[in-house]
Amino acid sequence: MICLRPLYVLCVLMGALPCGIAGEIKVAVASNFAPTLRVLADGFEKESGHEVIVVTGSTGKLYAQIVRGAPYDVFLAADAKRPELLEKQGAAVMGSRVTYAVGRLVLWSRDEDVVDEGGKVLMGDPVGRLAIANPRIAPYGQAALETLEKLGRWGAWQASLVRGENAAQTWQFVESGAARLGMVARSHWVTNGKRGAVWLVPAELHQPLVQQAVRMNDRPEAVAWMRYLQSDRALQVIRDHGYDKPDAE
Repeated sequence: MICLRPLYVLCVLMGALPCGIAGEIKVAVASNFAPTLRVLADGFEKESGHEVIVVTGSTGKLYAQIVRGAPYDVFLAADAKRPELLEKQGAAVMGSRVTYAVGRLVLWSRDEDVVDEGGKVLMGDPVGRLAIANPRIAPYGQAALETLEKLGRWGAWQASLVRGENAAQTWQFVESGAARLGMVARSHWVTNGKRGAVWLVPAELHQPLVQQAVRMNDRPEAVAWMRYLQSDRALQVIRDHGYDKPDAE
């Protein structure tokens, strides 16, 4: 009978062979998911011994970097479009895409009396600056645009818009007081203590924020990370940070 030591078994399960040799993995992640990724990375590092190097930005800018040859191992986008394009372009491993989260958009203000549960503030005259992410490069910005268009309020708010480069900067505009309102990722509201007033934007007002991950290569560390990302413990962390389950798409 062959007896396997527990450490060896763990290395096999995590894809970390040869055992005892820790590696590193470079993960490019959309800014809305960055706080959640740091929690996941901590758990992955403890289990695998691999170091996770995190690079954050808007989905569009990270995609452009990968197309130009940026040496990332895994890309966690805020949409499904860019990972699919990378597969088709041969810049990612075909068939490696997985949906890891479904995001939600909220209207948020630090002022408790500004936003109600129905988001009626959007239907009246602008009450200050409204921050949204840049729709051209940030999926949450595109969702904000679609929501305002569906409500018939895109034109009314045009002159009052402040555009963030990504979801994280959009949150900061409201947090700093540069904007009174912001259409931001629910995950940012959750991970920042659920402060202020918030309206959960109905999902039918914009295209689903299906967030997919894709591998750039077949390195064991990348394979192990993708396996960890789909584990029950990782999915629980993702839900706890304000995302819907992947099967909710």
